Formats: sequence, C-alpha cells, structure tokens
Amino acid sequence: MKWSRLFAPLLALMLLAGCGKAPETPAPAPAPEPQPEQFVFTRENFPRLNGSTSTVPLGQAIASVLLGESREEVSDLIQFSKTTQSYRDLMWGNADLLIAAEPAEVIWQEKEEQNFDWNMEPFAVDALVFVVNADNPVDSLTVEQVQKIYTGEITNWSEVGGDDLPIVPFQRNAEAGSQTAMLKLVMKGLPMMDAPADYVRGEMGDLIEAVAAYDGTPAAIGYTVYYYANDMKMADGLKILSIDGIAPCADTIRSGAYPFLNNYYVLTAAGLPEDAPAKILYDWILSEEGQKLVAHEGYVSVLDVGDET
Repeated sequence: MKWSRLFAPLLALMLLAGCGKAPETPAPAPAPEPQPEQFVFTRENFPRLNGSTSTVPLGQAIASVLLGESREEVSDLIQFSKTTQSYRDLMWGNADLLIAAEPAEVIWQEKEEQNFDWNMEPFAVDALVFVVNADNPVDSLTVEQVQKIYTGEITNWSEVGGDDLPIVPFQRNAEAGSQTAMLKLVMKGLPMMDAPADYVRGEMGDLIEAVAAYDGTPAAIGYTVYYYANDMKMADGLKILSIDGIAPCADTIRSGAYPFLNNYYVLTAAGLPEDAPAKILYDWILSEEGQKLVAHEGYVSVLDVGDET
C-alpha cells in the first residue's frame, strides 16, 4: 500500500473541517536513507552445505530457519559426508560451505598441495568425552589414566578404581573428526595401541552402541563429542566420565575448565564476493542471530548469547 493512498482520505476530511482551507503544509521530512535489500535464501541459491556427523542437526536447523521449511522438508539438502571428506568436497568444488570439526593432518597437507585457500572461523566449542556402560562404577579418570588406557599400559578396570574386568577400549577410524581430536587433545604424540578391527568403528553411533552393549558387561570405553553424546541423547544407557574430576557441560566447556576442548569451524573458499550466498551464510552463522541458533541447538556458541536451549 502506498503512503499517499493511506493519507488522502484523512487530508480530505481536514480540508472540509477547515471551511475549505487547507492547513499550512509543514516542511517535508528528510527522505530516509535507502536501506540495502535483505538477502533472501531460496532453494535455488542456498549454498551446498557439508560437514561432520555431529553438525548434521545444526545444518538442518540452519536450512529450516532460512528457507522457512520444516527439518523434514530440508533433509534432502543436508547430506553430510563426514569431517575429512567434507573438507575434500570443499577443495574439489563439491561443497560451498562447511560446518565441521578440525580436519585431520592429511587435509592440511592436501590443502597445501592443491594451493587451496579458505576462510575458516570457529563458531562453537565442543569437547571430546569418554563414555562407559552405566553399570561401570568408575565416574572419573585422570588425563594420564586415559592416555595409559589407550597406549595399552592400563588394561584392567581395577587399576583405576573399578571392577576386576579387562578394559576394552574402542576407537574411531583414522579419518573421523573425533579421532583427530583424540590424537591432538588426549594423546599429544603418544602412540595409540593397535586396536583389533572389531574395536575400530567408522560411525559415531556404532561406537556408542558397541560400548553400551559389549559382551553384556561394563568392560568397554569409547569416546565421542559432547554434543553427540549429551544433546543428541546418544549416550542413553551410558555414563559420560569426568576428567580430573571435571564433568563436561556447557559451563566447563565455555570456561575452559574441562581439558579436552575442540572447535567447530565454518568454512568457505577464500575470495568469495560479499554478495555470494555462501559468504552471506558464513557471516550469518558468526553473527549474533546465527550464534543464538547455534546455542538453541545445544552447541556451545563462541559468542555468549545466553542460554538459548
């Protein structure tokens, strides 16, 4: 509706009330500064998203909010190929924007070989957590105890205050984001024991299920990211261990008190124009509005936007 149409009847009434004399016309207000037109995402211009298994729910939420569709309706847009492959997809031109954990060392090498440049900023903080069967009496391990379990020096739960049971330490596959975090944050150069093939799981959900159900005993231990275990409720029936007496939660993750912390990153190819949809979405995820959605979805946002969950 044009403003002139709205005010024309009112002006006519004013003229009649004043015996045919129009009131003095006030000086026109200065015209407002033109505002840039807000970008609208559509299915046709929506960036091709990719990333880690644990960021699939966030990808669905982003697409749902920005496209105005339900999560079920946008599910066809969120087919993530996991951490390592998602970085390759970005470098190969098969993805426009990533929301992913830190890549494995091999990706940094491939980036240099391909002379590829990207924009990469953290948008959330996560933690690597250790899970055991809920019936395991052990509630906390020290950093050193975790290291020794995974180097093979500690082999029985009785050595760390538990029952007399052999420890069955599950691992992730080499290219998993949680495996990269394990080597970087926990092992720190210490060699991990060679695990039997049955103890190495390619899917995060498979590892969780294996720890929960191993041989009908609480002998197993494994690791995953806090968001996946806690907010996706994948650790039901399991116990998330404290480390050095510090339980992982949003407060201890944001404050840095919990020892095994890792960032999630948003990435695009470098050099995109400001009006490119992937660049607009990149900036939005890092904005206060985007960070509120990150927090609402249960991730620990890098901006302190309050409790949005």
